[in-house]
Amino acid sequence: MLTKETGKLKLAAMGDREIVMTREFNAPRKLLFDAWTKPELLKRWLAGPEGWTMTLCEIDLEVGGSYRYEWTHQNGQKMGMGGVYREIVPAERIVATEKFDESWYPGGAIVTTTLNEKGGVTTVETTVTYDSQEARNGVLRSPMDTGVAASYDRLEGLLATNFA
Repeated sequence: MLTKETGKLKLAAMGDREIVMTREFNAPRKLLFDAWTKPELLKRWLAGPEGWTMTLCEIDLEVGGSYRYEWTHQNGQKMGMGGVYREIVPAERIVATEKFDESWYPGGAIVTTTLNEKGGVTTVETTVTYDSQEARNGVLRSPMDTGVAASYDRLEGLLATNFA
């Protein structure tokens, strides 16, 4: 099992096809659920590394509903992805498919995000199950962890403002 830490983000390769990312936030899980599911909030934090901006965020938050994200880099490069919600338990769990327009890994993935709160601190655990071991290993070789860590750091700052 491969594990690494990027700032406050912990990442572990599990089994043949999974990556598990874990991060604690000093905020109630209701706020984190809102940050994960409201387009006006997602656009403020889910941008990846410096230079990227989320330019489109559409969410139909219901089982069978879809989501669509698009980002633009300051150099003009674009990236888009989307999926379909498979399970939604408010303030607890979101399960959705994931597929990039110009996939940088083969196939797609299932993303399960759980929010566990204890004493006002919420642990976010995101498990990404890829279609193949090849896809998972390709993602592990990418700088994905630095993009996720940068986004989570932005989220931490947003949570501190109570979305002001």
